[in-house]
Amino acid sequence: MTARSILITGASSGIGRAVAVEYAGQGVRLVLVGRDAARLEATAARCRDKGATVEIAQVDVRDRLAMRDAVLDADRRAPLDLVVANAGINTGLPQGALVEDPEPVRGIFAINLLGVLNTVEPIIEPMCARGAGVIALTGSIAGVRGLPYSPSYCATKAAVHLYAESLRGPLARKGVAVSLIVPGFVHTPLNENLVAFKPLAMTDVRAAKIIRSGLDRRKPMIVFPRLLYWASRLSTVLPIRFVDWFLMRQPVDVPVTQERMQP
Repeated sequence: MTARSILITGASSGIGRAVAVEYAGQGVRLVLVGRDAARLEATAARCRDKGATVEIAQVDVRDRLAMRDAVLDADRRAPLDLVVANAGINTGLPQGALVEDPEPVRGIFAINLLGVLNTVEPIIEPMCARGAGVIALTGSIAGVRGLPYSPSYCATKAAVHLYAESLRGPLARKGVAVSLIVPGFVHTPLNENLVAFKPLAMTDVRAAKIIRSGLDRRKPMIVFPRLLYWASRLSTVLPIRFVDWFLMRQPVDVPVTQERMQP
């Protein structure tokens, strides 16, 4: 299945932008959702250069009603084959602190989790009524096992994983595929200020090719790099105290986000 009408959130940078450019081509219609008009237009220009028809929706995924309207309006104009709930941010626990600042924590939950719900919920019934379509959600290998330096980020991604898994069975009966994207380290603005060892990190262009290959085949999980994913899975069955001891000794500095609950 090659999608021809696609909506992507977080399309102004990082993985979202790379996936948009990867899909861009003659006969493809892209609806790019994000907050920054200038960066969205830059992505749109690259996609138009490749022959795609591009629409821009300058919407904050935290705004449930605005997202509902944006998704449904896009679907009415041309039924969506693929919706990628990709928008996300990162935040961390300051060194020496025992608890994250409550405001950034609620900000990351609003974007990484509620933003996914706000994107996915409106399209479920239209796709199911047609008996076709793919809904993709971007999780993270950080959602496999909690990390001591990014508790709220890990929690939001773990929640996205379980949400995708829960949707998959019921929607499959209606002809709609649910794909969970589980990336490791990708060279994007999300990670550029992260100070840490980044094993098997890859470019956003490479990540986008892997994602498209999986989505075109309606894969239930698109995991990369596999070695890092399975290492994370292994850590969930090793002795907990050993894994905690190991993780606590890794030099990591994750910047605290300035995002908040409300747009």
